[in-house]
Formats: sequence, C-alpha cells, structure tokens
Amino acid sequence: MFESLSDRLGGVFERLRGRGALTEADVRTAMREVRIALLEADVALPVARQFVEKVTEQAVGQNVLRSVTPGQQVVKIVHDALVEMLGEDTAELNVDVTPPAVVMLVGLQGSGKTTTTAKLAKLLKKQGKKVMMASLDVNRPAAQEQLAVLGTQTEVNTLPIVQGQQPVDIARRALQSAKLQGYDVVMLDTAGRLHVDQALMDEMKAVADIAQPQEILLVVDSLTGQDAVNVAENFSAQVPLTGVILTRMDGDARGGAALSMRAVTGKPIKFAGMGEKLEAIEPFHPKRVAGRILGMGDVVSLVEKAAASIEQEDAERMAERLAKGKFDMNDLRAQLAQMRNMGGIGALAGMMPGMKKAQAAMASGAVDERILLRMDAMIGSMTPKERSKPELLNAKRKIRVAKGSGTTVQDVNKLLKMHQEMQTAMKKLKKMGGIKGLMAMLGKGGMGGVGNALGGAQMGEMMGKMDGGLPGLPGGGQPGLPPGFENLMKKK
Repeated sequence: MFESLSDRLGGVFERLRGRGALTEADVRTAMREVRIALLEADVALPVARQFVEKVTEQAVGQNVLRSVTPGQQVVKIVHDALVEMLGEDTAELNVDVTPPAVVMLVGLQGSGKTTTTAKLAKLLKKQGKKVMMASLDVNRPAAQEQLAVLGTQTEVNTLPIVQGQQPVDIARRALQSAKLQGYDVVMLDTAGRLHVDQALMDEMKAVADIAQPQEILLVVDSLTGQDAVNVAENFSAQVPLTGVILTRMDGDARGGAALSMRAVTGKPIKFAGMGEKLEAIEPFHPKRVAGRILGMGDVVSLVEKAAASIEQEDAERMAERLAKGKFDMNDLRAQLAQMRNMGGIGALAGMMPGMKKAQAAMASGAVDERILLRMDAMIGSMTPKERSKPELLNAKRKIRVAKGSGTTVQDVNKLLKMHQEMQTAMKKLKKMGGIKGLMAMLGKGGMGGVGNALGGAQMGEMMGKMDGGLPGLPGGGQPGLPPGFENLMKKK
C-alpha cells in the first residue's frame, strides 16, 4: 500500500546517507522532497505541512548536523515523527467491561462494514469472547442475510432477522438477547449511505443513544484516498468515535488516508483489513507500519504470522531434524507450504528488511509468485524414496519428474541445487551448536534491534564467513531468501 511513498522517501534518504556531513540547506531541500512525497501519497495538506515543519525543526539541530551519521539521524527523526502521526502505541478494544460490551461499526456504504464486523467477531471469539452480531442495515438489500451467512462461516451467532423492524428496535432487541444469553460482546453493524447525509447521522446517533457502546469504530476504505479524511471529519463531528478501522490495506492505495486519519480524528487506528478472507484483519501497529514505509521491514509481524501458521508439533519435529543436520525434500516441501500459508513471496518480502529489490522485481513481473506451486509439483512428482534421498535422482529420473510436474529438467536441477545449498547450510548450523549456537553468536554481535540484526552489516559479515549463508537470513543470495532461491524465482 505504501510502496510509492516508501520508494520516494527511500530515494531522499539514500542521498542524505551518501553525504559525510549535512548542512542546513541539505536538510531543508530533503524535507521539501518529503513534503511533495506526502502530498503525492494523498496525505492531507495540513497534516503534511505540520509533519515536515516538526521534522525540519529537529533535523537542523546541531546534534544532527554534527553527528557521525547525520543521514541516519534524519531517518530516525522521520521514523519517530511517522510513529507519532500514526499513534504511539497499538490501541486495544475496550471490551473487558461488565457484559455485554457493545461495539458499533459506522461508515459509508461500500467501506466493508459488514465483512469487518464478521472479521472482528471472529477475532474476538478466538480470544475467548462469546460474541453475537446484529445487522441494523434495513436499507441495503440482503444486508442482514449477508451478515447471517458470515455468521455461519465464522461460527458466530447472529441476531434472528425480524422483517420490518427498524434499526433502533433491532439494537434494543440485540442488547436484551445478549443479556439474557450471557454474551460478552455485541457487534452492531449499522447502515451506510453512498455519501454523508443527515438521515444517516440521525439514525446513527439514535442507535448510539440506545446501545451506549463502549466502542464506536469508523470503518474507512483505504482506497478512497483524500476523501476518506472528509468522511472521518463528518462522522467525528456527529458521534464520539473511539477508533478507526482501515479496510483494503493490502491494496494499491497511496496510503494518505492511513497517515492522515489519526491527525484528523484524534482517534487511534485500531485495526487494518488485509484482504478478503475472514482471518485477514490485524491490530494496527504504528511502529511497524512506520518501519515498513521507511524500508526497515516488519520482522515482528513476520514472526507473528509464522507463529500463527506453523503448528507446534511440526515446528518441534523440524527443529529436531535440523539439530541433527538433516534436511530432505520433505522438509523443503513443508517449508514451501508454510511460505504459501503466510501469504507467499510477496507478503514475506514486504516484511523483510533489505527486500526492496525483490519487491520491485515482483511488481515488474520479473518474479513469478507461482514458483512455490511449481516447486511443490516437482517434489510431488518424486517417489517417497527420492524425496528422502535426492541424490538418487539421475538423468532418467529427472526427466520423469519434469514431465510429471509440467516443468523442465533445468527447473529440477535448480531445485536440487537449492536443496543442496540449504542442506549444506543446515550442517554448518549444526557445527555452530544448532539454534542455540546461532543465538549466542547474535548475542555477541551486539546488534541494535531486530532490523539491524537481520539486515545490518554485522549480520552480513557473519553470514558471508559461512559461504552460502543460512536459509531465511541474509548472506545467501537475495536477503531473506534461501540460497539459490532467487534463480528459481526468475521467469523463463
């Protein structure tokens, strides 16, 4: 989503880093470019102006201009200012109250309120809450039926539909049912309009007066750009919003809505919708988003995503095999499946430090996301014995595997070479004392932060000494990818 802004800012900071010393004129020139980049990203003009003024004031200080690495100091100041703009900390939902807690979702029609209601309900259910959803949208055809279908898919109960009942009465009935049946949270999906009008506002305020919600969350489509700011201002003036949910954050919007929303409403962005699937919603982390905008990656989110997609038993079994220096085609296949579960190469690249080139290659079409499926097909065309002992694959067997997977012998050879390099790296890891040994080395390196640990010079130097690097860490070809993986990603 922030790709264009990230590229523009990256170019500005690259020029600053290349200078040994900075003058005040250098900083002000760079800040003018930052201002243009923000405006091109659809950031509201007052927000962009205030941001640049604050950063310039700090960046022209003597502590920066006389520092050993003034360019990096400026990047840090911009990072801190971005975090402040987006909100210092991750905002939690206020649902730990005397039940039932009421969460009311408001916004324009088409912003994704109904789907977001179901996503949020599923997330709360996963956290151990007993949740009920109720649709108050009596204007849009089949809106109530849509929520009922989503309730079935998420296994979250929905309030039975009573034809002809009005929003205020539906809200009153939802609260009574929730109290009688012992629900922890009631989700109210309110009606929207194609534009802000008084009828919409009056209905919304009447529901809020009856329900007395702990949370009134404004759902905004990130793709609406600058107009999202106007919508936020209108809703904020009518009801006491407690937070914002941005939908379609995985889209190609320029990001201005996300950067402007907190400054305009004064309320935190609490969640971000990251796709169509009902699991595709996550808490909004200002520091992580700022890091991704500035090309620092988002390693913490990557680790969390991995933890959510990897079964504990599988992880323990894999750790045991790696400790023994074992890594066959079955292990590689399991790793590829995990990469697909985590969103594929593109999703992972966006979270890894130093992956700008890989992302650019994907955007230009030079990298084929389907490579993971083709690799899986090649491994699937091998016999169980060949998967456990890849060295058995002679020329005749390779031809059979290629034909069975719809690939070429050259593709099979590339896969085998990548596996061999990964297996060699695993053996080196064993000699270092396994995972514990690697962690000890990292500890001695004195890395300043995770991003530096994965993308810094110390890590690159350490991995360089190991000849091919370790899978998943810099030093083995493309940063963050297994050795030899970049060759496989290239289109024929």
